[in-house]
Parts: sequence; structure tokens; C-alpha cells
Amino acid sequence: QVQLVESGGGSVQAGGSLRLSCAASGRPFRINVMGWYRQAPGKQRELVAIIGIGGSTNYADSVKGRFTISRDNAKNTVYLQMNNLKPEDTAVYYCNAQIPGEYWGQGTQVTVSS
Repeated sequence: QVQLVESGGGSVQAGGSLRLSCAASGRPFRINVMGWYRQAPGKQRELVAIIGIGGSTNYADSVKGRFTISRDNAKNTVYLQMNNLKPEDTAVYYCNAQIPGEYWGQGTQVTVSS
């Protein structure tokens, strides 16, 4: 069974930074795509950023230039560096892995105050 464990959420003022981490554990595997999604209260879950096993990335327009996704394949870990955070970034952030088979983390809260 594959488990995704997120860490690094918290509360920060606008303009601040946070770094999220997500480590995958379980049976040996090769993760094709890892990524981050978020869900704000009353809204649908949306893509934030994804990264392929070769390092190709894709970002939501709202976070381009502020967020950076990276991964360590040896550790099966994905990171999300979030800079210049805005109140509209407030959401629960979920880690996602496509192995194949799709897996989700439990979510970590990010709160940005103005």
C-alpha cells in the first residue's frame, strides 16, 4: 500500500514563504508524476503544480513565478516552494502521485493572512 505524507503547512502573512514536502512510502515503485493540488473553502480542488519523473513541470497560471515544484526521485519526495504568498493561496494543499494508480495525501492547511 502506498502512503503519501505531507508536511510544511502553516500560517504566514502575505508576502511570506512556506515549503511543503510530500514523501511516498510503501512498496518499491517508480512514480511517474507527482504534484500538488489545493482546495479552498467552497471551491473545487484545483491543480497547483505537477512534475514528471524527468523533471518537466506544469503550473497553474495563478502561481507561476511564485511557486516552484521539485522532486527527489531517490527519496520519492516532492516539494513545493511557495514564495510571495497571497491570501487567495489559503487552502488545504494535497499531494498527488501517479504511479500508475493515483494516490492522495491527507492534506495540509496553508493559511495566508493579509
